[in-house]
Amino acid sequence: MVELRRILLVEDSPNDVELILTSLSENHLSNEVVVVWDGEEALDYLYRRGVFRLRQEGDPIVVLLDLKLPKVDGLEVLAQLKADPVLRIIPVVVLTSSREEPDLSRCYELGTNAYVVKPIDFQEFVDVVKHLGLFWAVVNQPPPDSSTLSSDRRGEE
Repeated sequence: MVELRRILLVEDSPNDVELILTSLSENHLSNEVVVVWDGEEALDYLYRRGVFRLRQEGDPIVVLLDLKLPKVDGLEVLAQLKADPVLRIIPVVVLTSSREEPDLSRCYELGTNAYVVKPIDFQEFVDVVKHLGLFWAVVNQPPPDSSTLSSDRRGEE
């Protein structure tokens, strides 16, 4: 049996987290969703440091990343992730309320795999998240888990 890889959700809004988790579960996705509340926690999770130093090995199948985050903003998280030779293969979907063209441009320059503006309408939001979850966790062929591609150097940083 294939082990399901986790989805990393980086979101500081409790309401959006609840809505995203509900939308994914309504689609019967069995992937564990790990929620972190700011950019610093996201980087700690990805690099297995701090409170995440002992987390289970393996990278998420996808990162759902908000841009407007406390401590370290989403653009910086994206920049660090995509600059890392080991982590850059992890798909990143920017899921944000920003319709600002500079944010959109910068995200694609940094290497985001998708940029999705959170709909304001409740049902549209649910539908968008359902489709994202289905695509990235079921339909898309994910990259190999980077923990199988190289030695785990991430806890050393």
